[in-house]
Amino acid sequence: MAELAPHELRVLVAVAETGGFSAAAARLGLTQSAVSHSVRGSEAKVGAVLFERGRSGASPTPAGERAVGLARRILRLYEVLGAEARGAGAAGRTAPDRDTVEGVLRIAAFRSAALHLLPPALERLTARHPGIRPEVRVVRELGAGTAGEVAAGRADLGIATLNATGPEARDGGGAGLLTGVLREEAYALVHPAGHPDPKALPLLDWDENCGSYTRDWWRAQDWIPRATVKAEDDGMVLTMVGRGLGMAILPELSLREATNAVDITGLGPSGPVRRVGYVTTTESAATLAVRALIRELRSEKA
Repeated sequence: MAELAPHELRVLVAVAETGGFSAAAARLGLTQSAVSHSVRGSEAKVGAVLFERGRSGASPTPAGERAVGLARRILRLYEVLGAEARGAGAAGRTAPDRDTVEGVLRIAAFRSAALHLLPPALERLTARHPGIRPEVRVVRELGAGTAGEVAAGRADLGIATLNATGPEARDGGGAGLLTGVLREEAYALVHPAGHPDPKALPLLDWDENCGSYTRDWWRAQDWIPRATVKAEDDGMVLTMVGRGLGMAILPELSLREATNAVDITGLGPSGPVRRVGYVTTTESAATLAVRALIRELRSEKA
């Protein structure tokens, strides 16, 4: 197969992100016919149709989704090449763990991890490597979640909830993802402070809760009713519990925002536990910035 050149990869990404050939051309400063010609050439090289064309624009086919994700990841390597080379060279002249890494580090994390797990790690990271510029986006753990952001090339590293088979299962597998567990945290029952019978209260929940790693436990609990209220995120659930609107079952990171308005009751040794970890690509895992961040995340005390 003929190789795609960097400018062809940029065209694929632009078409996918703008939803059409004309919009991609405007973004890249090209003509519409040049973009169309480039896409046709890329499809011929790859041997697959990468975009569905229609009156409303262009959308990636399944083959196109994978191609665009890999294109972003390849272009990202071009972006970090200079910083990686300079960092490796500087490591030979200075202390190998300090001031040798620079550039933007793109991170995707679910809400409570972005609030409570990342900040201390990033504080240490940027103190050790002032040249690193973290960019953190909060991504809901629904569908592909943070692992999908990494697989699609939109993040260098994601903080994810890891299920029994790892986040690779969420993007279909085979995406070249590496994972590592950072912490295991138990769920607890949270309810209005002083309530005499919290298990009799309505259940409050949010869509990101109860992954495959806890479903079996939830099904076995005959005291847990169907959720009567669903909120946007765990912080909203915690606030509503504090207002006396019901009880909830939340993991430890979410409970760091608890106030005196709620009580927290453990669920015992058989209660559910979730694993929180990092997700990165095989190529990003070798970069200085991602390796440095993983070291800081691993050094974080639970």
